[in-house]
Amino acid sequence: MLKRQDRNAARKKRHLRVRKKVYGTAARPRLNVFRSLKHIYAQIIDDDKGVTLVAASSLEPAVNEGKGSCGNKETARKVGLLIGKRAIEKGVKQVIFDRGGYLYHGRVKELAEGAREAGLEF
Repeated sequence: MLKRQDRNAARKKRHLRVRKKVYGTAARPRLNVFRSLKHIYAQIIDDDKGVTLVAASSLEPAVNEGKGSCGNKETARKVGLLIGKRAIEKGVKQVIFDRGGYLYHGRVKELAEGAREAGLEF
């Protein structure tokens, strides 16, 4: 079985491979996902300008509501809904999904579905 460091190194290699193809523009920015053991983070990034347009995470009081554990699917969906809502307010409707080298499964999938529910297209 791979150690945690080795798994993260493999994820980073996958992420770099994916990032060669995935590029966010002003018309269609990139929705980036990062997950740790306890939390999940999402950003919408315009790579042309190198600017983060919108961000959301499970650390925010609107999402975790004082709960101890935020590393679950339910919280990931709430983060997806929150980032989708904020993106729509900023005028962003279409994004490119960057899963960050993670498998499209579990918390990453829930975040994506939450963002779609909020109205983002990808």
